[in-house]
Amino acid sequence: MEPSATQVQELFDRVAPVYDRVNDATSFGLHRVWKRMAVLWSGAKAGDRALDLCCGSGDLAQLLGDRTGKTGRVWGVDFSAELLAVARSRPVRSPIEWVRADALNLPFTDCSFDAATMGYGLRNLTDIPRGLSELYRVLKPGATAAILDFNRPRSQWVRGFQKTYLDRVVVPQARSQGLEAEYAYIFPSLERFPDGKTQVQLSRDAGFSRAVHYPIALGLMGVLVVSK
Repeated sequence: MEPSATQVQELFDRVAPVYDRVNDATSFGLHRVWKRMAVLWSGAKAGDRALDLCCGSGDLAQLLGDRTGKTGRVWGVDFSAELLAVARSRPVRSPIEWVRADALNLPFTDCSFDAATMGYGLRNLTDIPRGLSELYRVLKPGATAAILDFNRPRSQWVRGFQKTYLDRVVVPQARSQGLEAEYAYIFPSLERFPDGKTQVQLSRDAGFSRAVHYPIALGLMGVLVVSK
């Protein structure tokens, strides 16, 4: 059974205290490299108004802020109050406003942002087409968004490796933090997640004029790049 939005929110509230630590341990720090790639693909530049959806603990929003600089502004949005508390505790490097909100019903006017990112959030939306439509709505014409998440690789060998990695690296690391059930959900959520080709079609259905899905990290991860 697919979890409800409330269940997903409660899950992320529970993992908030160790979220960064587990991400570093299970990806061997590579998630920071992948997030930098997403920021570059977003096309964000100095002075831009940029959005980081499902911002979690705020590390991707900070990387986005490094691109927009002191003359720009970043809005980091998440529906987990506990993760936003972690984000707010980060040292300030550039102007970032942290907003508790639902990615399916964003509190922004149409055509508000020059660029956007999302890291490991699309897969957890209870209505992915609606989430993409909301993202399209708040982006300015010509703006680009880069969406990083796990990928559903076509290769059976890579999919097998992915499951083994989740079962033998991610879940045991989470178990050591008392959060086994919270991280065991990843593989079932990935099985429900649209593959790259479907994500591209959903993006076009939402109105994006350009959509490309790039498999990275041997196909274990992917970045969906969309332009309005």
